[in-house]
Parts: sequence; structure tokens; C-alpha cells
Amino acid sequence: MELAQDKIDLIEKIIKNDRKFANNEDLYDDFFNETCKRSLVIVKTITSDATLEAYLRKIATTSILNVLKDSGRLRRGRSGFTPTRELPLETVTGTPALDYSDAQINYDGITLTETPEDIVLKKEIVQRVISALEQINNDDPEKQFLNIYKLRYENGMTQKEIASELNLSQSEVSKRLFKLMEKVKQFFN
Repeated sequence: MELAQDKIDLIEKIIKNDRKFANNEDLYDDFFNETCKRSLVIVKTITSDATLEAYLRKIATTSILNVLKDSGRLRRGRSGFTPTRELPLETVTGTPALDYSDAQINYDGITLTETPEDIVLKKEIVQRVISALEQINNDDPEKQFLNIYKLRYENGMTQKEIASELNLSQSEVSKRLFKLMEKVKQFFN
């Protein structure tokens, strides 16, 4: 794996600060490797340090849970995951634990931004569309598919304006846009 030392240090700090790391220090290498494996692509695409750290915290938590489950140190119960060395509260006290399953949490005032996964997916999709458009245009250059696409979707021109610009009929522009859409769909399939 090719990660910069500052990213490696950040991942190490996040893992060691996770509450499930305590009493499971012997699995540090597994936690670290799993976290790096899951976050390698995203680490290279995120530019904001705060976003990267938030994302890595989620990845580390998921990685630690997976490693603990795989190693048999964590099991899933009615109330979520519990360490296999821990007894449920009702077993210890003899009384059932409080049930908060009907609790409502209010998130007013919190604005959610795009997740790092959303950003990466959008970049990949845009890159695939660009590749498709270039290939489609190269296969049939006289149809001016790339030019029509740019005028319509980048410049926001209407079909009538594009027809005037390219000296075509509006129906021809409509046909080419439809054909372009079909070819892009085929490229993705």
C-alpha cells in the first residue's frame, strides 16, 4: 500500500483512540491493515483534512468491528454487538436492561454534506461519461455528438439554439441527442 506517512500516522491515531481498541491491542496490525485496505482509494481523492479524518474514523470503526467479529471477540445480540467476554446487563443484575429502541433523535440544525464515497462515485461516473462521449464522437465525427453535448449540457442551449448554431434542423438535433443518450447507455452496459 502506498500511503503518505501523515496518513499512516492519522490512521494509527484513530485506531488507538477507538474505544474497542482497549483490551484488543494484540489485533492492532489487523485493525490497521483492514482500515488501510478499505480507505486506500478515498485517502488519495479527499483534499480536506477534516473530511478525511471523519471518513477514516468511520472506516476504522467498521474495520475494527469486522476484525473483532472475525476473531470471535464480538458477537451480535438483540441490543447490537457485545464482546464475547462481556455478559449482558440483565444477566449480571437480574433485571432487564432499559430499552431505548423507541427513542427519537432530533437532528435539526445538522446539514449533511456529500460523503467521500459520493464524491468518488461522482468522479468515476463523470470520467466514464467523458470517455464514452469521446469514443462515440471518434466513431462518428460527422454527427458532432461531442459538440452537441457541450452546447446542450455545458452551455445550456436549447435544441432550437443548437440547430441554429450548427446549421441543422431542430428535429435533427433532437434525433442526435437521443442517439447520443442511447450510445452512452450502451457504453455503460
